[in-house]
Amino acid sequence: MDGFLLIRKAKGISSNGVVQEVKKRFNFKKVGHLGTLDPMATGLLIVAVNKATKFSSYFLNEIKAYSAEVTLGGTSDTDDAEGNIVNITKDLPDSKKVTLSLNSFLGESFQKAPFYSALKHKGKPLYKYAREGKLIEKPPRKIKITDISNIYYQEPLLEFDITCSKGTYIRSIARDIGNLLDCGGYLSKLKRTQQGCFKIKNSNLINDLSVDHIISIESAFPQFNSIKLNESEERIYKNGGIVNSIKGNEEISKIYSFSDKFMGLGEINDSGLKLKQLV
Repeated sequence: MDGFLLIRKAKGISSNGVVQEVKKRFNFKKVGHLGTLDPMATGLLIVAVNKATKFSSYFLNEIKAYSAEVTLGGTSDTDDAEGNIVNITKDLPDSKKVTLSLNSFLGESFQKAPFYSALKHKGKPLYKYAREGKLIEKPPRKIKITDISNIYYQEPLLEFDITCSKGTYIRSIARDIGNLLDCGGYLSKLKRTQQGCFKIKNSNLINDLSVDHIISIESAFPQFNSIKLNESEERIYKNGGIVNSIKGNEEISKIYSFSDKFMGLGEINDSGLKLKQLV
């Protein structure tokens, strides 16, 4: 059984905790998640099962969408409600100023990751340094916010939906808007609602899962075209050679055998088709 499970993660469990629960419950040999959610966060967690784990890297560049709640007027050493919170002020900005400030994050920018994050420094996660009292600051990374909507503000809570590129920390957005408004801010709630083509409405709580909920590997890539090989092309592809009878413009495609069986992904360019990932 190979494919992907769309899990609606509950608050309080780590992403790795979900992986271990799935592995234990269904006795799968290989299980891995496709993007960490902090324990305090809820929502969509995509879990790859068995051979589907080979395809995890193809989800890294997919957009993600979240529903977030930021508490203004205070700061947190973890940039969220799980950390040590210091109340700065009760003199908070008005709705117009908050909305304008939030919308200023649209587009490309450089973002500093939280000190408590899974980013690594010399092979060690930043959060481990932070727990030892050592705050390691990594260089800002380029991110892109493509949409901010459903903004609702009632002091001190700011709610909004956000769509962003890989590597974006919503905790950092919360921290940075607090700094921009000069009142402090930290993330108090977070729910992931989408990752790539997958949406939370199609997910299930872990206790409601069954093997019938597994999505096939090929179904996870609707953005890729499909190519069917003849028997000769199939042999070349499986052996890692270049199928020069099929050419195109630098694109990834789903590859099917002569008997219509999904074989994996291939890359097509001016030289031909070559193997990217075999099932």
